[in-house]
Amino acid sequence: MMLVWYYIKNYPISLIILGLVIYFSFFSIPSLDAPPFPYFDKIGHFCMYGGLSGVLWLEFLWNHRKEEKILFKRGMIGGTVLPILFSGLIEFAQEYLTINRSGDFLDFLANASGSLIATAIAWFLIRPWLLKTYSNHSKS
Repeated sequence: MMLVWYYIKNYPISLIILGLVIYFSFFSIPSLDAPPFPYFDKIGHFCMYGGLSGVLWLEFLWNHRKEEKILFKRGMIGGTVLPILFSGLIEFAQEYLTINRSGDFLDFLANASGSLIATAIAWFLIRPWLLKTYSNHSKS
């Protein structure tokens, strides 16, 4: 129970986004007669999982901002690997457990791409900025 409270307290926005991803993954979406361009829906997948991973990384980095060395492996597991595995599980569930949705390997690739790009942005842009900002405040 304490572990559940830890995640609710430290990752509230991520949990809300995770709930929305689950909802939109199984909700019957009205089909567009003519999408604006081919693979239009893949942008939605990219943004959904890029957003999920991005917020997971932001909350992870924020929660560990006081540590001198933020562990990349821990962040990768929670912010990248788990969302990618989760997206594969969702695609599998859509294919085999629903009658109104279908799993798609290209959706999975879009999901994984979103997670990987969010990871790169978080680790190479946000983390250095956060560490620099935090170290400047702690020295004054």
